[in-house]
Order: sequence, then structure tokens, then C-alpha cells
Amino acid sequence: MRVLCLSAYDAGSHRRWHEGLAARLGADTFTTLSLPPRYFRWRIRGNSLYWAHEWRELLEQSWDVVLATSMVDLSALRGFVPSLADALNVVYFHENQFAYPTSSGQHEDITPAVVNLYSALCADRVAFNSRYNLESFLAGTRDFASRMPDYVPEGLADAVEGRSRVLPVPLAPACFAEHDAPSPSRPLSIVWNHRWEYDKAPSRFFDALDRLHQRGLDFELHVLGERFRSYPKVFDRAHEALADHIATWGYVESADDYRAILRRADLVVSTSLHEFQGLAMLEAIAAGCRPLAPDRLAYREYVPEAWRYESFVDDADREVAVLAGRLAEFAEDPQRVRDSDAIDVSRYSWDALSDAYQELLEA
Repeated sequence: MRVLCLSAYDAGSHRRWHEGLAARLGADTFTTLSLPPRYFRWRIRGNSLYWAHEWRELLEQSWDVVLATSMVDLSALRGFVPSLADALNVVYFHENQFAYPTSSGQHEDITPAVVNLYSALCADRVAFNSRYNLESFLAGTRDFASRMPDYVPEGLADAVEGRSRVLPVPLAPACFAEHDAPSPSRPLSIVWNHRWEYDKAPSRFFDALDRLHQRGLDFELHVLGERFRSYPKVFDRAHEALADHIATWGYVESADDYRAILRRADLVVSTSLHEFQGLAMLEAIAAGCRPLAPDRLAYREYVPEAWRYESFVDDADREVAVLAGRLAEFAEDPQRVRDSDAIDVSRYSWDALSDAYQELLEA
């Protein structure tokens, strides 16, 4: 089986996904074309133009499977290189642009969502990394179709749904490890391991922690995750305000060191406003952390109800109050977290998902 993998916006999780596939599936030839994750609006529209003109010889080879991420403008690429349609065309959705939140005052641009939709419609098979991702895409497609002025084909969402399945991004074997038993005297150890971006709502997290700090509650804080050149300034304020609690601050380059922190921590927290699967949370849970996540998005698929707090997307103050209350309970009695049952996410392992990926790519 000869597989051509196209990753048009090759962020870290996308890269680890296709590298894991190449290693696991044992394809005779697994070739990847990727583009760096920057200049989003140009990347999602320009990838087909670039590849068709700079990599035509490779694209016109005989492929059994063309596996494209949802950032690939597959319909345009097939127009440039018609022979690609001879292969089994599979599109994988790590995220979808219908459900991506827009910043306040940001002009709505439907182009990225339309690229997603056209790619899904021209594919033979479509896979989404979570049920939430699939359902929000279908809802977005129906809403999009209802808002267009005229000449919109009927049944677009049904056409996508009929060729779709849910297939998560697997966790690497190294994610699954025995949790380190903490000293009973150690304060509650909290991890925040998400990208330093506004859609992760870091201000809600830090506002909740500030309430614990003002009450004199003890806790240990590990703020991890990838930081970019431009990031929310609440991180700088929190670094100063919560200095007495900080054990780790910033991205940890070594995967082994990162996983060691997760194995020692008690609680991993999310305040995200969008999450299509939540690999950072899953990695922490696999390492033995207990999760505390809002009752929304993909978290409902693997975070038990007892570990989800009430969601108020449009009322940050109310959600902060709820989160702070839950965190305070755990800070006052860390052993309550440590004595709770671990959460099994083994169904997200490569061992559990390899056969499903093999089936996805078989003609």
C-alpha cells in the first residue's frame, strides 16, 4: 500500500499523528508532504497551488491512498492534479473551522470553513478525532447552507455524515506510565499544559487560582504548554502574582521531563473555549493526573461527569467562581484527589486504534 500523506498546517499534534501512522501501519511507502504552521489564511488557501506546481512529479505518481488533513484544499488540488482522484481519498479532521471561535471584533471569513467542506465532499472517506468534532462540523455545514442566498445543494451535511467516522488521534505508548505516589505532606499539584493562546481561556484559570491564593490556600503550579511569540499577557501577570506557588513555568523541551511532571502532578485543569479532542488533557490523564474540565466540547467523551465543572462560556466570572470552588475543595484536601480512582483512557492508545486506522486506509 502506497500512502501519500498531506499535512498543510503541520502543527505539533498533526506531525506526531502522521509520524505515528508511518511507524505503525507498516505501509510499503508512506510519503508525507507538509507545510509549516504559520500564515494560517494563506496556508489553507495556498497549499494546493504550491504543491501542484512544486511537487507535481511526486503527486502524479501512482498512489493507493491520499490521506489529507482538513487544512488541505483537496478539491483544488485534485483540479490541479486530476490523477489524485484515482487513489482512495481520505480526509482527517483534527479540527474544523465551523466550530473555531472568532475573536471579539474579528471579521467572519467563511473561506477556511468552505475549504473544509469542499475537501470532505470530494473525499471517499472522512475521519474526525472526536464525536464533538464531527457533530459540530455537521451542524456548521447545515447552518452555513441555511445562510447562503441561493443555489445551495440539498443534503450537504448528510453527504458528509454518510462517509464519516470518529477515530481519535492515538496517544504514544510513552504516555501510559505508573503515577508517582506523592508525599502526603505535599500540597495539591496542579498542571496547565495547553497552548498559550486566548481560545484556551488562560485568564479564567489564573483568576480561579488567584482566588485560592487570596484565601491563603497552598498549591503547587506547573504551567506548561507551547508559547508563541505573541501570547496573552495574563501569563506575565500570573507569573508575578502566583510566584510563591510556581514549580514549573513554560514549555518543557524534553518529552521525558514533561511526562515526569505529569506523573507527579495531582490535577490537570482546562478552561478551554474550544477543544476538538484535547491531547494535552489525555496525555496527563494517561500519566495518572485527575482531570478538571468544563462540561463542554470533547471533554464529555472521556472526562467523567464527577470531574467536569459547570460550563458558562458567555459568563467568565460565573465560571471562574465555579472552578475556584472546586479547586479550593481539592487544595484543602489533596488526598481526596489522590485516593480517587484513576481514569482509564487506554482506548486512546495506538494498540487500541491501529486496526481502525488500517481499516480506514484499506481500499
